[in-house]
Parts: sequence; C-alpha cells; structure tokens
Amino acid sequence: MDIGMILMKIIALFMALTFHEFAHGWIARKLGDRTAEIHGRLTLNPKDHIDPFGTILVPVMLIFMKSPVVFGWAKPVPINPLNFKNPRKGMMWSALGGPLINLLLAGICAIVFKGAIFLEISIRPILIFLIVAIQLNVFLAIFNLIPIPPLDGGRVLVGLLPRKQAYALSKIEPYGFLIVLALLYFNILDRFLYYPIVIILRFLGFN
Repeated sequence: MDIGMILMKIIALFMALTFHEFAHGWIARKLGDRTAEIHGRLTLNPKDHIDPFGTILVPVMLIFMKSPVVFGWAKPVPINPLNFKNPRKGMMWSALGGPLINLLLAGICAIVFKGAIFLEISIRPILIFLIVAIQLNVFLAIFNLIPIPPLDGGRVLVGLLPRKQAYALSKIEPYGFLIVLALLYFNILDRFLYYPIVIILRFLGFN
C-alpha cells in the first residue's frame, strides 16, 4: 500500500469520525442539551474530536497490517441526558445521529463520484478517495448500529425497549466493547455487518 492510499484512508476516517461526533452533539443540542456546545465539542474541527488511541493508533496499525477493515473512534461527545425532556428518547435520537450522518456522507460522496464520471472528470486520486470515503462511512454506520452499548445501536435499543429490559441492557455498557471485540474475533458478527453493508453499497451503485 502506497503512502497516498494510507493518507486517503486516514483523512476519510478523520472526516467520518468528526461528522459522527458532531451529529451526536448537534442533535443533543436540538433536543435541549448544550453540554457538547459548552465543552467546545459542537465543531467540525477534527482536532477537537481526536482520541490518540482510537483515532490515530488503532487505524494506523490496521492500515499497516493490511487489514481489510479499517475503523476507529473519536472522543465521545459529552451529553447529559438529564437535560432532555425524555432522557431515554433523547439519548436514543442523539445516538442515532452518528450512523445517520455517516450514511449521508456516503450518499453525498456517491453522488459526487457519479457526477464526476458523468462529466468525465477522471482525476484518479479524487475518485479513489471518494470510493474509500463511501466504503468507510458505510462500514462505520453499520458497525456503530450493533445493538450493544456503548455503541450507538445499543443506546438506540435502550431507548426502544421497555424500561426494565432497557435497564438490564444498559448494565452491560462497561463491558460492551469487549463483548463486541470477542464477537468479531469469533466471526459471530460477520453476517450482521456484511449483508447491510453490501446492500447499502449496491444501493449507492458500488458492488
């Protein structure tokens, strides 16, 4: 893998994670919680969202290991559910904002790509970057929708379940990421991730 492709993946990941966290804070702000804004996190400046381990070290390691999947995470945007009229629903909608903005970014990149092809603008590095950004944003959206807290899908499920079951699910949040890693290691989540990703990429015109 050349240095150009590495830089493309890193830039695409920074963009995806920055918009992802911004969307969490923006929706929370719309629902009455200004915590992200007060802490200076309601911004599209990547440096305010960088987590040294999750945003830099993990993705770079995956890229140099030639992993077929590159992912990472940013510093979580601070949200205070007590500022919502309905804390569970507020957390659900703010959590859903991250994956939705990644799907929107993938759609925008797909439109730009198709437009460039239609207009015969064949600047190869730009076209490759758009493909990388599309694939990465779709993967991050689906990965984050895994219904295990603290991933966004887990918080959405907590907002949908009856209160007793939601409380039980929320109790696993401190161990959630370890559970997800174990499920990935044993290839248990492959189908959950693979089919939605393929369906969305085909919908966008990328097989």
